[in-house]
Amino acid sequence: MPRLSILTAAYGPSATYLPETAESVSAQVLPADWDLEWIIQEDGDDPILRSALVHNPMVKYEANGLRLGIGATRNMALSRATGDLVQVLDHDDLLLPGALALLVEKFEQHPIGWAVAAADDLMEDGSRKSWDSDLPFGVVPAGAANRWAEDHGGNWPVHCAGLMMRTDAVRALGGWAGAPVDDDIVLFAALSELSQGWNEARVTWLYRQHAAQTSRSATWRSMSESGRRMALQRIRAIQHSSLNLAASQPAGFGTNSTDVFVGKALKA
Repeated sequence: MPRLSILTAAYGPSATYLPETAESVSAQVLPADWDLEWIIQEDGDDPILRSALVHNPMVKYEANGLRLGIGATRNMALSRATGDLVQVLDHDDLLLPGALALLVEKFEQHPIGWAVAAADDLMEDGSRKSWDSDLPFGVVPAGAANRWAEDHGGNWPVHCAGLMMRTDAVRALGGWAGAPVDDDIVLFAALSELSQGWNEARVTWLYRQHAAQTSRSATWRSMSESGRRMALQRIRAIQHSSLNLAASQPAGFGTNSTDVFVGKALKA
């Protein structure tokens, strides 16, 4: 049975909206014969979210026990994922009904490595703000999103907080980048350079806008130039190498890379 793993990097002090996020996940219905798991990895020295999550049978929760940052926390969640596909979901965003099933079907129908659907901004007063896509809808050729970014100062036309991706492809590319900011853009730049994707016109999720967002902090904004530079450099490195994911990646699903054995560390 194929499986979808939702990956959420959570941080207790700013996880005010997590109960609403959980409700939106519980309302999802996947295509027949698909299984769903929700991997929640809590960052920080003083984890506080376990008690609020243990009663949800869909949730597989762990805490870092120290502050690692969002990229490392996402990778810790990725190490526990058993799905053929992974769906990114921040702890304050919302999935609309049918969101996951719609994108899963695109992977069944097309040889793609990633997919994303349109999102509305969810404002603090409860209103929604829509945005026009800068990419055509449907299949997006490999490299197309990056060409747009290169022409627009290292700004990508894809909202990485809503990506669904092939798990093995994410792992093959090293997961989320070891960068303090824009770890998701650096990953997406590599994945979308090597694989075509799908841009869905229908709005399937809500990106919450609020004052406590990490991406609004002065530190995040001051480092964004470095993060986006890393992404552009990764694109150039791929172009100058013979790196490829597959000569022809089929639609559908094969063997997942989860089943590995890890023994005792031999080096202290």
